[in-house]
Amino acid sequence: MLGEYASVATLPVKDLTAAAEFYETKLGFKRQSETDFEGGVFYCAGKGMFFVYESTFAGTNQATAMTFQVPPEAFDAEVEGLRSAGVTLETFEMPGLTWSDGVATMDEGGGRAVWFKDPDGNFINVDEIPAG
Repeated sequence: MLGEYASVATLPVKDLTAAAEFYETKLGFKRQSETDFEGGVFYCAGKGMFFVYESTFAGTNQATAMTFQVPPEAFDAEVEGLRSAGVTLETFEMPGLTWSDGVATMDEGGGRAVWFKDPDGNFINVDEIPAG
């Protein structure tokens, strides 16, 4: 069954060069490989990976496209790293969230999260892994 295999987030972008600048320079990802498939690039992410490729449909998704789960002890440093790189944190109305300086706290359980967009408008989420 498919549940036995790793999944790969796949993000469409309009300009692969601009996307590479964002993912490699601002976020610090390393390329795993390059492929000729639609001009895409695989990036290493922890034990997994994600794929960024050129598409005419880039920027059409208005929901979270990719989430990174980080332990509580690393969350603040990751958020500060994003800010230091010039990444703008997004806020939005959603029941069950309380916002403070771009960081959402879940009313149930108290976990924290931030969202930001890549240059093509793909929403990326950083979640604090719940303790326990």
